[in-house]
Amino acid sequence: MSKKSRSKLWFLVHSWLALPVWFFLLIICVTGTLATVSQEIVWLANPDVRASKPSDDAERLSYGQILAAINLAEPQLVVHSIDRPDEDHFALTARVSYPDGSSPTLYVNPYTGAIQGVSPQFDFRQFTRALHGWWLVPFTNGFSWGWYLVSLTGIPMLLSLITGLVVYKRFWRGFFTPRLRFNQGTRIFWGDFHRLSGIWSIWFIAVISITGIWFLIRALLFDFHISISTEGVPPVVAREEVPLAASAKEVPRIDLDQAVSIAQGAVPSLEASSIDLPIYAYGHITVSGRGWYPLMFQSVTVNPYNGEIDAKRLLDDRSTLEFVTESMRPLHVGDFGGLWVKLIWFFFGLLLSMMVLSGLLIWTKRTAHATAALVKRAERGPRRSRAAPIAIAEVSEGRP
Repeated sequence: MSKKSRSKLWFLVHSWLALPVWFFLLIICVTGTLATVSQEIVWLANPDVRASKPSDDAERLSYGQILAAINLAEPQLVVHSIDRPDEDHFALTARVSYPDGSSPTLYVNPYTGAIQGVSPQFDFRQFTRALHGWWLVPFTNGFSWGWYLVSLTGIPMLLSLITGLVVYKRFWRGFFTPRLRFNQGTRIFWGDFHRLSGIWSIWFIAVISITGIWFLIRALLFDFHISISTEGVPPVVAREEVPLAASAKEVPRIDLDQAVSIAQGAVPSLEASSIDLPIYAYGHITVSGRGWYPLMFQSVTVNPYNGEIDAKRLLDDRSTLEFVTESMRPLHVGDFGGLWVKLIWFFFGLLLSMMVLSGLLIWTKRTAHATAALVKRAERGPRRSRAAPIAIAEVSEGRP
């Protein structure tokens, strides 16, 4: 085998070994696309997740009314938090605990306060996010190696975007004169599709790759015990402010709706979507929700006994670094603007998955053709070497 043939052989070996990387990236893109709308898929499959109206003119109950309805239906449980999803067609979720020590999450109808069901420990939504985020590798001491393996793909994805724009000259023409040829073979079609989908997904690939790299940085900061938070120590209620009572349920506390009203009075832009109730005597009621900036939550901590605001965590309280980093996760998953934003993320995630698939098909077909050509040349070589001695013998005997 000549030196040139050996180099081609090693290149083909390299090409075939790259196929698992293509498949790995394809699975990450597909599972990430599914994870974007996994909550909606659960809504379609499980009626307990739906916010069913008892009548067309039914109105949503307040948080105080929801808490009262839960306590009336299940007096033995203790409610720790109530969360209202961004979309109105979803039921509320309440994290509770029972005397036996179990702590399930309940689906609660926002119009009637009825408990519709119990959230499973590991449903489809959690499965797709775990498979996409860390390949179901368990977290033992810090972030799992699956998390690192997935987040590392953000680096080649960003580099492939940059190099693709460099290689594809005058790529902006694809916005004005898109070309997708259907009648010139599969390779031409997939090549056009790969370039065209890449052009229209430039912004999405940049968002996904940059935020993916942030997940890598986040894991490194956590595992090396480096904090960038400016939040400080959580407040606790002073001992002298806690009234004495015979049992925890007899402690006089302000109404939940009153706490929400106090929080929204202090921060008018706050849309209360999550309520954390005190889990011990010195705990607070924390009202959280989005404000004018949809990528980040704000919170107000209210004293449950006298209604005073003991702490606030607003947008202005974040440092510039926190403001940027806390925006990364919602940007990555598209979870900040309701169903329409999720559908946009789903569409471009599907387009990105198809782009990876088209690259995989082009790469595989090219590698397969090169491998077949190398095999044919290798087969022709021995035949020529066997024919050469016969020709020499014929010439020496005087035969033409």
